[in-house]
Amino acid sequence: MQRDAMLTQLGYAPNNALLSQLEKIEKNTIGYDKIQKHIMDLHDHLKVDGSYVALSNSNDYFKIKVEAPSSESALEAHEKIKHFSDKFKVRVNKLDNKETYYILGFES
Repeated sequence: MQRDAMLTQLGYAPNNALLSQLEKIEKNTIGYDKIQKHIMDLHDHLKVDGSYVALSNSNDYFKIKVEAPSSESALEAHEKIKHFSDKFKVRVNKLDNKETYYILGFES
């Protein structure tokens, strides 16, 4: 998938800064080629729970934000993230005291 198409699918308006940021994230995400499609699928699945995948502003990783409107939706979103991680062998790191994960990459 082209970088500008990926940014658009994630809800961004592509520009040079975002394209550069995405390129850094791709290089920093282990096995990115193997999991790119699954990241986009996760983003689509999380939307119904008010959650999403985004570019991190502070680290060169994709982040997953759980911003569910209810505790039931939040629980469902966390379950989807765990399923994504287990099924596709993708390492994620949940930040302490936050509803945010980083997608670190494919477990080798």
